[in-house]
Amino acid sequence: MPEPLKNLLHPGVVIAIADQLDRNTDTFDREKFLALAGDGLEVLELMQRSLKIRDALVEALPQAFPEAAAILTASLPQEGVSGIAGWSLLPISQYIALRGLEDFDLSLSLLRALTPHFTSEFGIRVFIDRDQDRALATIGTWTGDANHHVRRLASEGTRPRLPWAMRLPKLVRDPEPILPILTALLDDPEGYVRRSVANSLNDIAKDHPDKVAGFVAAHIGNASPERRQLLRHASRTLLKQGHPAALSNFGFAAPAGIEAKLLLDRSEIVLGESLNLRLAVSHDAETSQKVMIDYAVHHRKANGTRSPKVFKWTSAMLAPGVSIEIEKRHAIRPITTRRYYPGAHRIVVLVNGQEAAEADFDLALE
Repeated sequence: MPEPLKNLLHPGVVIAIADQLDRNTDTFDREKFLALAGDGLEVLELMQRSLKIRDALVEALPQAFPEAAAILTASLPQEGVSGIAGWSLLPISQYIALRGLEDFDLSLSLLRALTPHFTSEFGIRVFIDRDQDRALATIGTWTGDANHHVRRLASEGTRPRLPWAMRLPKLVRDPEPILPILTALLDDPEGYVRRSVANSLNDIAKDHPDKVAGFVAAHIGNASPERRQLLRHASRTLLKQGHPAALSNFGFAAPAGIEAKLLLDRSEIVLGESLNLRLAVSHDAETSQKVMIDYAVHHRKANGTRSPKVFKWTSAMLAPGVSIEIEKRHAIRPITTRRYYPGAHRIVVLVNGQEAAEADFDLALE
């Protein structure tokens, strides 16, 4: 069984933070910090532990933020010298977000220095929310930073819907201010950075599908394989939804002359088992056609209605008169993000985003 995430911040981490801070100043109250951060820590979950450590830092560091920032900067890893790194920096990032809002530029500089040792993507969001124009003016300069962690921070920290983090409602409503940042990083040499750009565009697509489809269209011409892969990943939600312009960006037109038949290897299944899907596709059009084949499982909900979840299957180029058969095994297993209900379920095959075939099955929980 994997180690619980909360154990990333344990009493030993608290002591290690205290050791590093104490080494760099005589104005840090080590005993107060240890008492406040350690009291009841082990019964808390990960983010609760981090906030408890953050609150202990508020009490134990100097109240003047510039003085505290100097101590924190000195406590980061230096060349040939160890320092606070990894998950130990999560509560420090939260401390900066809480205590540094009145020292805006100093705080952003400190978060930039912190991010090579542990991402500051959660910390900078408070500053973007407080003064978006001022924050983005600084963050925009990070796209040319020599350190790829800092370049990634420019895209990841500005994601409108970053998981686990506060949402940025202004950017959800209008993402235009971050598009220059994402454009500047489209051809970043690090895949780590390009994936962040793709994820940010995918965030935007959930609220502004036409804008992202248009952005992809504007940047896909003569794209390198790396940029094309980024734009495809950025379009994943739109492609699953069958967005016509997004499909067109990657050569998938409305299907013509295609017939499909879906067969399941059984009509009843018990939770924990798998279904075998067999799909026959015939193509009677006079010209070749590029097709993207996905399928949606329409899961039964508590009220008897059904909710679809789209899964990728395959892509193919179909010549005139060609028929193909493909198979897929789909497991219906318990997962933490879905609750299953017994009864009728449906699988619908999507060809270039349009429904092409379907089949039903019944799910039993035991």
